Amino acid sequence: MKQITDLNDLRLFVQVVDHGSFTAAARSLGAQTSKLSRRIRALEEELGVRLLNRTSRSLSLTETGRQFYQHCAALVAEAQAAKGLVEQTRTQPQGAVRISCPGGLLSSGIGEILAEYLEANPQVQVLLDATNRRVDVVEEGLDLAIRVRVPPLENTDLAVRPLGHSVRILVASPTLVATFPTPHSLNCLQAWPTLSMANDGEKYTWQLLDEQGQRISLVHQPRLATDDLTSLRSAVLRGIGVAVLPRELVVADIDAGRLVQVLPGVSTAPGLVHAIFPTRRGMVPAVRHLLDALVVGLHRLNAESEQGVDR
Repeated sequence: MKQITDLNDLRLFVQVVDHGSFTAAARSLGAQTSKLSRRIRALEEELGVRLLNRTSRSLSLTETGRQFYQHCAALVAEAQAAKGLVEQTRTQPQGAVRISCPGGLLSSGIGEILAEYLEANPQVQVLLDATNRRVDVVEEGLDLAIRVRVPPLENTDLAVRPLGHSVRILVASPTLVATFPTPHSLNCLQAWPTLSMANDGEKYTWQLLDEQGQRISLVHQPRLATDDLTSLRSAVLRGIGVAVLPRELVVADIDAGRLVQVLPGVSTAPGLVHAIFPTRRGMVPAVRHLLDALVVGLHRLNAESEQGVDR
């Protein structure tokens, strides 16, 4: 069957039938009666059938026109329902949000923020890829990817929104701390067993800042190297070694006495936690509100962790 070139003609045909005349339909549409009549005649010519019986006083459907109208009316109703769904999605958070976030950030508080957001927005579904690998937001159909990098960030054509910051500190169990003399510098930790996030090489180096903001480093050979912060934290709690962990992840352990901050004042340079997403244009409320929730939640976590460690 030949494809109709303009589906708007189907909508106009439905309007004429529903209103019972070209004049009433034209008035409702804000169009000229003659123009509307020409559009329906062109539709009939394109289909090769008569859809309407016209007289000077009445308008009626042919049998073919009646069957054609039923399909057109259903098509118009589906189009209106589709538009209504989009309008609803644009006004309140709902639908699926596809996210990529490293497991370490999730363990450091973002997982809890996501849970709070889902609790507050029952019509939203979060599809979360917990991974440390480099992702392609556009190619993989992600709404956003959450990452942490030490500024400056690399140039990108994607949209970027800062969410908060993350600082890592040296921590160890009280048992391990009691085993060695109190360290006065990073070099004092050379005799300590260490734990580390995994890297691509065989050499492990902590790059930190002292209390004056000067860069200091320590080359070490960790007893455990992993990209899983949860496993790293468990090993620290068991006294296996000293590690550099996100402050947000261990502040509760420090407050409870399960961990001790080693060399207070020494930390990593602040990493910028940020969201990367394809574009700001046409962003649906589910994504926009989630970004807002992440900003608020990370601000709260940063404040709580700073206060907790300083106590």
